[in-house]
Amino acid sequence: MKAIGKYIVITPVVEELRTDSGLILTDEDAVRYKKGVVIESGSLVDVIKSGDEIFYDKNAGHTIMLGGKTYSIILERDVVVVL
Repeated sequence: MKAIGKYIVITPVVEELRTDSGLILTDEDAVRYKKGVVIESGSLVDVIKSGDEIFYDKNAGHTIMLGGKTYSIILERDVVVVL
């Protein structure tokens, strides 16, 4: 799989979010950004490399399944933090 242009292929990281009292929150309730690991970045993406952990807009991109694994395809502009 190879990303082109400004697109980035990521694997979403699922995190369980809890309040201080132990209440489990859904992504929609708690966060605006999701966490992911970069699998491949397009040829026009300079800063983000394979293996980077990122935070990106939760409404960004599209989800696909290949070989039984789930991937998300997002644009570079949807990334807000590179860890």
